[in-house]
Amino acid sequence: MASGNAGKLREFSRLLNPLGLTLRPQKEWSFEEAIEDGLTFIENALIKARHAAKHTGLPALADDSGLVVDALDGRPGIFSARFSGENADSFSNNQKLLDSMKDIPGDSRSAHFYCALALMRHAADPSPIIATGAWFGLITRKASGEHGFGYDPLFWVPEHECTSAQLDPDVKNRFSHRGQAMKSLVQQLRQEKFE
Repeated sequence: MASGNAGKLREFSRLLNPLGLTLRPQKEWSFEEAIEDGLTFIENALIKARHAAKHTGLPALADDSGLVVDALDGRPGIFSARFSGENADSFSNNQKLLDSMKDIPGDSRSAHFYCALALMRHAADPSPIIATGAWFGLITRKASGEHGFGYDPLFWVPEHECTSAQLDPDVKNRFSHRGQAMKSLVQQLRQEKFE
């Protein structure tokens, strides 16, 4: 797994375990993280997966996810994790998002979370498995909810009439952008009988 994020590793491991696949975090190997210089989520996922496959000699799975806000021309987009600067955290990113949208009316606050997954069988894999997912909603005017992370407290999910951070984690994982992308990845792996 081209990530050191324990939450992602747990979530992805649970979904891939029934296929007989075991995920190990890239931090078990000593190498620098990939430089994410792609222009899209898919490009960055491919860069990270290829980098991990090259340094481990094993198949590698990577994801790149973020929030796309229509009224902000797609920002924060691929810069979601560092929207408020180099030392960004969830609080500062959420505050910058709220400040950036303070004059945007309710009917123009549409947004979606997007996730791109890339699985490279080896570093030179010319046909990696790519899976994507999108989760559509609106940006609220204030944070609500205790679950989730990142922009979840500001992401209103109309079908559930609450923010992503107010959803039960199991419900969120079924409907979220990451959940959709993982479901697609698992379907592709089953078709291919990946080994």
